[in-house]
Order: sequence, then C-alpha cells, then structure tokens
Amino acid sequence: MVRLPTSAAPLVSIVIPAYGKLPYTLACLRSVALHGAQAPFEVILVDDASPDDSAAHLERIEGLRLLRNPHNLGFVGSCNAGAAAAGGQFLLFLNNDTQVSPGWLDALLRCFTERADCGIAGSRLVYPDGRLQEAGGIVFADGSCWNYGRFEPRDAPDFGYRRQVDYVSGAALLIRSQLFRQLGGFDQRYAPGYYEDTDLAFAVRRQGLAVYYEPASLVVHCEGVSAGTDTTRGMKRHQATNQAKFTGKWTAELAVQPPPGTALGQAIRWRSRGRVLVVDATTPDPARDSGSMRLCAILRLLDVQGWSVSFAPDDGRADPDGIATLGALGCELLGGPTLKDLPAWLRDNGRELHAVMLCRHTVAGQYAAIVRRHAPQARLLFDTVDLHFLREQRAAEVTANARLRHQAQATRHSELALIAAADVSFVVSPHEQALLASLVPTAHVELLSNIHEVDERAPGYGGRRDLVFIGGCNHAPNLDAMRWIAAEILPALRSAFPDITVHLLGDMPGSVRRELAQPGLGCHGRVADLTPWLDGCLASIAPLRFGAGVKGKINMAMSHGVPVIATPIAIEGMQLREGVDVLVAQAPAGFVTAVTRLQSDPALWAQLSTNGMANVRGHFSPAAAAAALQRALP
Repeated sequence: MVRLPTSAAPLVSIVIPAYGKLPYTLACLRSVALHGAQAPFEVILVDDASPDDSAAHLERIEGLRLLRNPHNLGFVGSCNAGAAAAGGQFLLFLNNDTQVSPGWLDALLRCFTERADCGIAGSRLVYPDGRLQEAGGIVFADGSCWNYGRFEPRDAPDFGYRRQVDYVSGAALLIRSQLFRQLGGFDQRYAPGYYEDTDLAFAVRRQGLAVYYEPASLVVHCEGVSAGTDTTRGMKRHQATNQAKFTGKWTAELAVQPPPGTALGQAIRWRSRGRVLVVDATTPDPARDSGSMRLCAILRLLDVQGWSVSFAPDDGRADPDGIATLGALGCELLGGPTLKDLPAWLRDNGRELHAVMLCRHTVAGQYAAIVRRHAPQARLLFDTVDLHFLREQRAAEVTANARLRHQAQATRHSELALIAAADVSFVVSPHEQALLASLVPTAHVELLSNIHEVDERAPGYGGRRDLVFIGGCNHAPNLDAMRWIAAEILPALRSAFPDITVHLLGDMPGSVRRELAQPGLGCHGRVADLTPWLDGCLASIAPLRFGAGVKGKINMAMSHGVPVIATPIAIEGMQLREGVDVLVAQAPAGFVTAVTRLQSDPALWAQLSTNGMANVRGHFSPAAAAAALQRALP
C-alpha cells in the first residue's frame, strides 16, 4: 500500500483531481511517495464523484488527504475545491495520470527562489515513450495554442533551458496560494475544463509576473487518459468552445501575441528584447574556474534583462550537466548535435541576432569576420576575459622565455585589432581599461569585471586556522604560484608555524600532486563547495608572480569575509588598499609576517574581513555588471 510523506505545516499543497482511472492515480501517488521533495508538502486528492470504487481504495492510503465531491465538478471545480482546503504557501496542481521524477518539486520551487518575477512555474512534460510532450506553451493571436517541443527528443538542448512562456499545462503547475486565491482560482467559465490553465497564466501576467517553463522538473504525463483525444466527444468537446471564451476575455492581450503560422522558434522569443549569441572556448563550469563563474553570472544577467540568450562552445561539447547549468540561467546551449558547425549556424540564424559576444581573442579571431558577414545588423561584443598579451608578456619577463615573448607580441597584435573592430569590448579591471584608452583610443571599452554576491553569514575570527589557495593548474599563473608555495613560501611558513597547512583547492592532475607533495601542503583538487574551507581558514593567499585582469580567487575569498594575503600583481586593478583591505607580500618572508599579524591581531582580521566584503559590494556586484551590459546593449 502507498504511504505518503506529509507535513502539518506544508510549504506546498499538491492538489490532484481524479475521476476514476484508479490504476493511474495509484501510480501517480506512488511516484510522489517515492520521489517526494526536500520541501515539506501535503497531498490533497479530490475525488470528483468517480463512477468506480476509487474513493474506497484511496481512503486507505496513509498520509493522503481525500476530499470527495458530492457530485461531478470537472477539472476546474475539483482543483478549486482542493485549493480551498490547502494549507501550503504554494499550490501544485498535478494530474492523476502523471508520474513525477526525482527533484521535480524542488526544481519548481527553485524557479520561484531564483526568479523574483515568477508567478507560475511548470514542468517539462514527457510521454511514457520518452518523447517530449511540452516545453512550455505558445498562444497565438487567435487564441490557438501549441505545446512547444511536442514529439521532439526530451533531452534535446533546445528544450533544456528555463524561460518565460505564454502558459504551462495544468498537468503540473506551481503557483503561490495567495496569488491563486487573489485571482479567484481557475475561472469557472471554462468548466468543466480546457483553457483554464492558459487563462490563469494570462491573469498572472496581467499582475506583472511571469510564467516560467522549468526543465529541471520532469513529469511523465499520459495525455488523454482522463479526457481522451477526440475533440468532438466527452471532455475534449469543450476545447473549441472554451477557446472562443478565452479570445473574448483576452482580446487586448491577444492582439500582441504572435500571429497564427509564426515559426515556433520565433514565437517562443516573441516577447524578448532580442536574441544574443555568446561564444566561448568551452561550456562554462562555475566549479572549475573564476572565468566560468563570471560568464555564468553574465548569462544570468542577460536573461534577467530580457534577452533570449544562446551559448555556443567552440569545442562543440554539450553534456547533460552543462545543459542543466546553463538551463538554470535561462540560456540555451547550442552544443552537441545542434551545433556541429558554428559558421553554418550563423549562416542560417545570423539575421535573427541582436548581438554576438565573442569571449577571448582565440575565439573572437575565428568568428568576428563570420559574424560581420552573416549577422551584419548584430552588435559585435568582444569579451577579453583578461588581456592575454599582458599576461603572456609578464610571464615572459618572469621566466626570461624568448619564445613566450614572441607569442605575447603576436597576441598583442591580435587582441588590439579585435578591440578596434568590435562595437564594444569588455575588460575586467580599471588598469586594463586605462591601458586600452592609450593603445586603442577610438575603441569603446566597458569595464565588466568579476561578479560576486557577498556571503553575509560568514563566521568571524574564532577557531580559524591554516591557509587556502584557490585556483586550478590549467592556468599558468596558478601553477607557477603553487610551485612557489611548495618551494619557498610553505617552508618559510612552517619554520615560524610548524603546524600550519596550506590547502590547494582547484583542478590538479596527479603529476602535479606528486611533484608538490610534502608535509603541510594539502593537494585537494577541485572541491564541490568552497564555503566550508573559506569558513574555517585564517586567510587566503594569492602569491601570483604574473597575470592580468582581476583575480577571482581574491574576490571569492573576500566575498566570504576571508582576509587575503597577495602579491602586488595579484591585486592590480582591484582597487584594494594595502593594510586596509588586503595584506601585501612580495617574498616568502612577507607572507610569514602577514600570517603572524593575522594570528595575533583579531581586530586587524576583522577590519580586513569587513573591508574586503565592502570592496566586493562596491566594485564586483551584479548591479555594476548589469549597468555595463545595459550600456553595451541599449
């Protein structure tokens, strides 16, 4: 027998209307019992005067709240009855011919958390045979509707990103209880059913809120089990008459919907400001590097500002994790089978683009001319990420490497030419912006730096020990810093503090682990969450001897309230004051002195912690980045 988890104080009330079809109802309830949610919930099943003995079986299910309609009310009446009895802050309407999957409900709730304007969130619906049934709905100007993605592969990247839609199916729909009641519930004019979910979506949008399709919530729906598929008989006969009621009610709103016959790809972007393509070398992974964190934040801001955003990795790779990561940011990933050839994609789709952002000179050098040819109307944005020629030039100076010096000269020529040709170029530091003002005075260069939220809950000084270094070996300045730590900085520190450990956090192949291995050096590689490390360390160190741009490792530590000990080159362009916001060390002895000060002076530690967080708020906030994007994309 099914046993449902339940809560006396539910966040969500799951309302399931049922009219017979007991085997499907039991399968639905078993899936809810199996997959549940992290959030507390209750399940209310409304038996709509079923003609069989469904109610007698359902009343024996532990944890289920069973309501019995005295007579048949239809889908609209049953949902409203269940909502009236609900105690949760949210209402989740779920058809009885569905089966849910792991994380389905928490994903819908996450959409509300991450999108302040979310009024309704709906699931990705799939058929039992695995094909996609609905990835959000489109409403045309005549009131006709279409389920976007119908019969397509359910895991295709085209349908793997969160986005605003005209409506979502009432088969799996989440809404705040207060808003649902404020709107009067499902409109009874559509009883017994059809168009009530579309009508609710339009009512929510009239309130200034949005309707979102949430691909991370996957629900199998046996469409037609309850109502059939014949539009001339049974429940289905109400579809045409209710369309007429809907068009009569929403005449003004329908006037700005896409005309019938509009291409579906155009229809789903009908209300966006325009389409923006972003290209980088690989799909960003925020757990991998600072550049990925910054790019993901940029993609999120573009979505919030109303752009329809597509991302193309130059290596063409698109795995499920990458699709999900970008999907949660509202960004379509064009990798895998949908993007075997970016020039061909630009030839076919370039005229749709409002802007193209090319990241890094290696990528921009390949595609800038192709973008100008196939998307001449698009603004060409060049995101330098950092000035590569500056980093290579400094590396050549540190290593006295003639080959690297020649490479830096070639990179300089390439980068400066791209900056001169782009409509807007982005740099991450005021130092680089000032440098380009002298090197390419005619260029439009915007400051678009790292983007971080401050962790206001970071613990204080008590109980902290050890040091961390954040950064992966695939970035030359990081690998050089790790080797310097192992060869000189750590031995100096261990002479003064025999028990101290420096923890290296970031991608690290086995060969480097073996090379650096010694007492007091923790080679942990990439970690799932930096927070526990930052909450427990005394300080973060950034002993970089060359590089360019601003350093995400410093921003990350300061956003968690952790003081930073860094070399002068590491804090270049970050608007940090020595001894006030950061401690600066140029040699191993300087790192020893800085650690000694922090261990013996809690007031200094607290000052650096407070000022570091203030620096992040002032110079590396989402608001500052959003303003730069708005200037670049008016």
